Amino acid sequence: RTAAAAGRAWAAAPFPERAAALRRAADAFRSHADEIADWIVREAGSSRAKAALEVAVAAAECEEAAALPAAPTGELLPSTQPRLSMARRIPVGVVGVISPFNFPLILSIRSIAPALALGNAVLLKPDPRTPVSGGVVLARVFEEAGLPAGLLHCLPGDADVGAAIVRDPAVRVVSFTGSTAAGRAVGALASEQLTRAHLELGGNSALIVLDDADVEAAASCGAWGNFLHQGQICMAVGRHLVHESRYEEYLGLLAKKAEQLTVGDPFREPVALGPLIDDRQLGHVVDVVERSVAAGARVVTGGTHRGRFYRPTVLADCGPSVPAWDEEVFGPVACVRPYRDDDEAAALAADSPYGLSLGILTADTARGLALAERIPSGMVHINDQTVNDDPNAPFGGLAASGFGRVGGARANLDAFTETQWLTLRGDTARYPF
Repeated sequence: RTAAAAGRAWAAAPFPERAAALRRAADAFRSHADEIADWIVREAGSSRAKAALEVAVAAAECEEAAALPAAPTGELLPSTQPRLSMARRIPVGVVGVISPFNFPLILSIRSIAPALALGNAVLLKPDPRTPVSGGVVLARVFEEAGLPAGLLHCLPGDADVGAAIVRDPAVRVVSFTGSTAAGRAVGALASEQLTRAHLELGGNSALIVLDDADVEAAASCGAWGNFLHQGQICMAVGRHLVHESRYEEYLGLLAKKAEQLTVGDPFREPVALGPLIDDRQLGHVVDVVERSVAAGARVVTGGTHRGRFYRPTVLADCGPSVPAWDEEVFGPVACVRPYRDDDEAAALAADSPYGLSLGILTADTARGLALAERIPSGMVHINDQTVNDDPNAPFGGLAASGFGRVGGARANLDAFTETQWLTLRGDTARYPF
């Protein structure tokens, strides 16, 4: 119960002390940026640009969280009694953070930083494939930042370690990022303990290219949103819906961009795409593409691999019966199909169990907003692709993409504190008996 005891002392500390620790952590991320980026490249197969982005975002997450200790944490309430009545936020105590391999640093720090800033202790379980960049690095950064001992515990391991964290009665909130299947298991286990769970899960996000869009810019959005980090991003573009009048032009431009992307070992050479995380993920991508071709999809480019280095792939003529259209691929595979009008685009985009992110590209932003209103999604980006994240913005999805939000003052307060009603009277109350 070291974390619980440390958390109580931390919550009682003056708020500038907590804020200062977060600012020092931001400085530490920047001063060790090259070393940390090296670990992200080596463990996650990230390009150096993507690894550098992770470190920069980690520092920004800490700076954003540093404002939380000084933020208002309550409100005065009217009362029918002669008393002061208020609702206030108090720390939950211990937060469990279970993070994935794809963006190991960002997807750990975006829960750790606000949880610590709001006066909690944290148990962190990084993915076993990225234990340094998703775990040890954070422990060392906060140690250098002077975080008091006992507040941040790094517990590498497999699913059994995650289950132990969720089952522990001292853990009152679990922040999980991972697959929908694993998230269902975490959510079910958390419910048995009456533990609050925030689940950021899978996605199969749509990018809609309207007939008035700039097709060249749209292809850039589509390539970046689909192929970044080998497509191993929960909010990656999974489905490209292109108006039939621009379909062939978009396909050609997207295929050309895919063919120009370099694939190789990012630790040894400057490449755009690195390897898939492991052989299991490679097998999944190969299987989805093979089943999609058998179901009628046409390979425009790609569809090949050398070991775990899978070429960026464009599949045309996709539809609801094509596995790459229906499923989360989590690989560099773009599934493209035409549509007739806005009604069909809305129906196709909404026809998914997932609801994480949505991109709409159009010259008419009012039209784009009207279309977005018809498609359930936790995040919407008009005239941009689906992979977006700001430290001060609430992040999360709907339906099979999970529930709960982290990011921004309001969402982080909701995630990592409890609401307490407190009243105060000048004299002790008296009652009829």
